[in-house]
Amino acid sequence: MEFSSGRARLRHARLAGDRRELYPHSLQFYQEPPAESVSLAEFESFAVDRLRLLKIVENLGVSYVRSGDMYKNKLEQELRKLKFPYRALAEDDYDARRKDHISHFILRLAYCQSEDLRRWFLQQEMDLFRYRFNELNDSLRQKFLEHVNLSFEAISEDLKNEWANDLCASTPGLSMIKVKEQMFYKVGLSDAVELFRARRVFIKDGFAYVPLKDIDAIVLNNYRTKLSKALALTARSLPSIQSDERLQPLLNHLSHSYVGPDYSVQKNTGKISLEHIDALSVKSFPLCMRQLHKALRENHHLRHGGRMQYGLFLKGIGLTLEQALEFWKKEFIRGKVDADKFDKGYAYSIRHNYGKEGKRTDYTPYSCMKIIMSNPPSQGDYHGCPFRHSDPELLKQKLQSYKVPLNGTTQVDDIGLSLNHPNQYFAESQKLLSGGREVKKEPSHLGNSQQKSSGQESVNSNSTPTSSNTTADAELEGLEAYFAED
Repeated sequence: MEFSSGRARLRHARLAGDRRELYPHSLQFYQEPPAESVSLAEFESFAVDRLRLLKIVENLGVSYVRSGDMYKNKLEQELRKLKFPYRALAEDDYDARRKDHISHFILRLAYCQSEDLRRWFLQQEMDLFRYRFNELNDSLRQKFLEHVNLSFEAISEDLKNEWANDLCASTPGLSMIKVKEQMFYKVGLSDAVELFRARRVFIKDGFAYVPLKDIDAIVLNNYRTKLSKALALTARSLPSIQSDERLQPLLNHLSHSYVGPDYSVQKNTGKISLEHIDALSVKSFPLCMRQLHKALRENHHLRHGGRMQYGLFLKGIGLTLEQALEFWKKEFIRGKVDADKFDKGYAYSIRHNYGKEGKRTDYTPYSCMKIIMSNPPSQGDYHGCPFRHSDPELLKQKLQSYKVPLNGTTQVDDIGLSLNHPNQYFAESQKLLSGGREVKKEPSHLGNSQQKSSGQESVNSNSTPTSSNTTADAELEGLEAYFAED
């Protein structure tokens, strides 16, 4: 991919035939990187829109059943709004297909830089691909399989009727009626090895005959394998990319920025009483903040990393500067810090966090991404993310001490929203306790449609949340403002 400083492109060279040749299908495996020049302005615009789309995919995935109409309708609306391909045969969607192609590779560059970033990017791209593939009709699905060199041939109706009994007997979950309704594909055994091992497919003459409901899993696994490998190869190329002073700051900002609410301005500022903090820490604090609060109460002191993480969290839930000074001073003087030492040393940093000292920057509470990606805790520290930085056995003991049942320590419950900020956790907890939030927007009775990867905790921790997709534009203002800076 090449980059130019201007927006000018030779649009007249993009004739209708050229367009069809470049992007013959609205869906692709992204195997060939873009070969054209892309302006920096377009690079930035495409990157922000793709990031917005993947955040929406994530939020819809935890709020709705992926196979449900609500999920499909809302995702199509967002694809339309962001001008990504949403109709398989739209004749005028060259620009949408081009944007889809280029933006995927831009975020691949940004999200190949660590295992956590790769895992998050892979999961969202997989969900987006699944939706698009399932929206194709039979004819377009066959054309796509040919396009990506997956020679899965649909068997004829006559052959399906002839083998109906065998197909029904060999394919769990399919009645005879469903067999007649489903398309079946002739697939090489090497591509259907998992189905073969599980005895979930009809085998004849060295081929597996896979129903439509399972063919998407084969295609998705193929895509996952290719994309995982591509991300690893891209990561190896990072040194050459990092030498480009124009690109590296943009890529770092894309991959590490929290673009949800920053919780810097709270409607309840001053409404939180210091006397309520102990009770709130049990009812509504996320584990990272509950851990810090407990350590502060027991040791009457926190190191700098803990004071920053916890102090900004308290600021975000509504503590005023005066309350914060009183809270920290009362606790510290119970330990080894006298009042004079506190006023001369620690009070300054608290005022600094509230924008009253130094450069007068009004600091915002840390997101889960910032907590995980920067300043890991060392011995004697209590900051960081317990789910990421704690020993698994110690974490399990801690959860049990907080009355989490033994069988609950091995899973993360799906409460119907994506949590990626400690202050979001607090706000949503308060809504739940006051009856202001419903736990699930749509019943999730399809187990397979809501499967979580083994890295669900880390995905949630590294992603950028918002509980409402209608505010996506507002949530990305900070990122777009960054790109607008000289």
